[in-house]
Amino acid sequence: MRRFILASTLILAGCAAAPQQPVAQPQPVPVTATEPETRRLLGLTAQELVGHLGNPQFQVREGNSLKLQFRTQRCVLDAYLYPSGGGGPLRVTYVDTRTSRGVSTDQAACISALEHPI
Repeated sequence: MRRFILASTLILAGCAAAPQQPVAQPQPVPVTATEPETRRLLGLTAQELVGHLGNPQFQVREGNSLKLQFRTQRCVLDAYLYPSGGGGPLRVTYVDTRTSRGVSTDQAACISALEHPI
């Protein structure tokens, strides 16, 4: 009987699922402001940005910040505006681009597509 219990225990232990290793999630590529196209947008006010890229398709105000979203068939650009020092006007401090499916895309190409719509 002991052999049966021991054999059963070993068989059941072998059937137990091995612990799964966590799947490594791809890390987003940090966006640097070294691209000339991105630098052109940094520091613009909302009015200047709209004059440069056209009317945004989406706008969110959260506290004292503003997010403007511009879209083309090719990409989505989010511009984040925060107040400048001393309570001045909101200015673009960060730009993020992606495809409509959420995949990172070339910022220069996205900005160019928004500047020169077909």
